[in-house]
Amino acid sequence: MVTMQRLLELLKDGRSRTVEMLAEELDTTADDIRRQLEYLERIGAVRKVAFPSGKSCGSCSGCDGGGGCKGCMPDNAEANMGDIWEVCR
Repeated sequence: MVTMQRLLELLKDGRSRTVEMLAEELDTTADDIRRQLEYLERIGAVRKVAFPSGKSCGSCSGCDGGGGCKGCMPDNAEANMGDIWEVCR
């Protein structure tokens, strides 16, 4: 089983990875990574980053600065990205 400390280190390095990529890097299964992420979220060590649901990001006309708006991303882009997690401070 992967140590949660190593998983947290990978999440802190700022690189974007899918669960499958994390599993490969840590030589375990995607299910194991999902279980650990769920546990880490329950204890408040990580949180899942939610994509804004509106159509505003600040970089296109009419945006209010919310970031990552669906109006600026290709259709269904967020579906191909997978979940994004960040380490809570």
